Amino acid sequence: MKYSSESAQEKRRGFLDPRTKIALTLCMAVFVLGGLGSSVMEPVKNALSVLPFLLLLIERQWNRFFRGFFMLAIGYGLLFLMPYLPGTLQFIALMCGGILTRFVVTVVMGEYLVGTTSVSEFISAMERLHMPQEITIPMSVMFRLFPTIGAEWKSIRRAMGMRGISLGGVRAGQLLEYQMVPMMTSSVRIGEELSASALTRGLGAPVKRTNICRIGFRFQDILLLFVCIVTVVIWIMSLCGVALWQN
Repeated sequence: MKYSSESAQEKRRGFLDPRTKIALTLCMAVFVLGGLGSSVMEPVKNALSVLPFLLLLIERQWNRFFRGFFMLAIGYGLLFLMPYLPGTLQFIALMCGGILTRFVVTVVMGEYLVGTTSVSEFISAMERLHMPQEITIPMSVMFRLFPTIGAEWKSIRRAMGMRGISLGGVRAGQLLEYQMVPMMTSSVRIGEELSASALTRGLGAPVKRTNICRIGFRFQDILLLFVCIVTVVIWIMSLCGVALWQN
């Protein structure tokens, strides 16, 4: 029986396949965050750093885009001001700027992966990659854990604000007790509930699950996967001493 859910799933389908998003996230983590490769890889790293922000614009994730762009601008601003600062501040600016320019790109890509991929799409992608359930189930729980913890943290802060407990208030010393302790308790409870929910939906069953979400490689997926492959090839060539451009 065919009904409107098929067309609805097609409309909800993201710009990229979940497997492409995972490949891009790993590529960012290895080459941008990890700094793999010599100075020959710098142009490639700069090109990779632009991709997460372009994807956020395509998916209209405005809040994530502006938050990540603001943090990245701070990082490059610190590196720009570093030569004009005195000794100690120069070291601090270099450290903070280097950390931000490396971490922000990978974090933004991770936010894009989590924010634009549903649990069903992720599980379907993992099944097509023939990943074992020992990996699929914990990662599918993690996909729901971070957004749920974020919503719980906002609720706790809102409740504490109504009681006059804030960072700049008179009772600021109670901030740790009244916000962090409920957050840790809620995190444990949320993890247990999400694990039970995953098992209830049959993720641990020995039979293969069905899935109505639509995933698959399209032109943009092939293009970005080709970018990942080219990045790895350039890194291998740099190890072999082959320089594609002058430093």
